[in-house]
Amino acid sequence: MSEARATTSEGTGGWVSFAATILILSGAFSLIQGFIALIGSNVYYTVEGGTLFLFDLTGWGWWNLIVGIVLLLTGFAVLTGATWARVLAIIAAGLSAIGQMLILPAQPWWSVIIITVDILIIYAVTAHGRDLPLAE
Repeated sequence: MSEARATTSEGTGGWVSFAATILILSGAFSLIQGFIALIGSNVYYTVEGGTLFLFDLTGWGWWNLIVGIVLLLTGFAVLTGATWARVLAIIAAGLSAIGQMLILPAQPWWSVIIITVDILIIYAVTAHGRDLPLAE
């Protein structure tokens, strides 16, 4: 039987629940982006500041599918309170943020929003992850 840890301040477990929920949603969005990229045309063109950016959508689609699956499964695992899930959440959110930085010139608003959400996930898990009851 495991003991529940006392929280240092009221409501901090909600931050981790928030992180898990956002991980699940972000994973679902990444999966959708990945499927669209794989089903659509093979290249993505955008002109930003007079420079043409060219992306291979097949590679980008597979990247989003893999990151989406990891984010989705990690979100469900974080809800269990497992330490390994919190560590994986930090790694997955970091990889998601790095991936979004690569398309920042092409999709600036979407990238900034997702990077901000990933930073919030990392904050919630690192600052408030120990306030959850221990998993058995």
